[in-house]
Amino acid sequence: MSIGRIIRHLLQHHWRRRLAFPPATLARIEQAIRAGEATHAGQLRFVVEGALDGAPLFHNQPARERALDVFSQLRVWDTAHNNGVLIYLLLADRDVEIIADRGINAKVGTEGWERICREMETEFKAGNFERGVIKGVEAVSRELATHFPRTGGEANELPDSPVVM
Repeated sequence: MSIGRIIRHLLQHHWRRRLAFPPATLARIEQAIRAGEATHAGQLRFVVEGALDGAPLFHNQPARERALDVFSQLRVWDTAHNNGVLIYLLLADRDVEIIADRGINAKVGTEGWERICREMETEFKAGNFERGVIKGVEAVSRELATHFPRTGGEANELPDSPVVM
């Protein structure tokens, strides 16, 4: 357990999350998700969590494990074509994780998702949170459009609105 990580998470106040992701930014991210889903039959969710608290923090839960928990809680795995994708940002660590259901993950692979994460993290390091997320949404949407193009009549199985934790 890293004392530095614990302190960083304990000091990560909700106002910092609101500063990085004000309502207007969240609305533009939702629009980007909606626009992307118009091009493919996949489902995309974005979650930003300011900081871990309680047991996850003191058990030193990595961002990847937390993202898997959120993927399950939001039922991103529960899509007709197994093509749900979660983009998860743990703001206190500036760590982004992409969790993809087996249908799309088999086509893109770990390297593809990691490349998108690195591009987003580069924007985050420069303080460009909105641009980083929208670039990530667009990159994931391109992958989904390549492997699961929209054929018409697909239902929007998951909400497009970002989740703020």
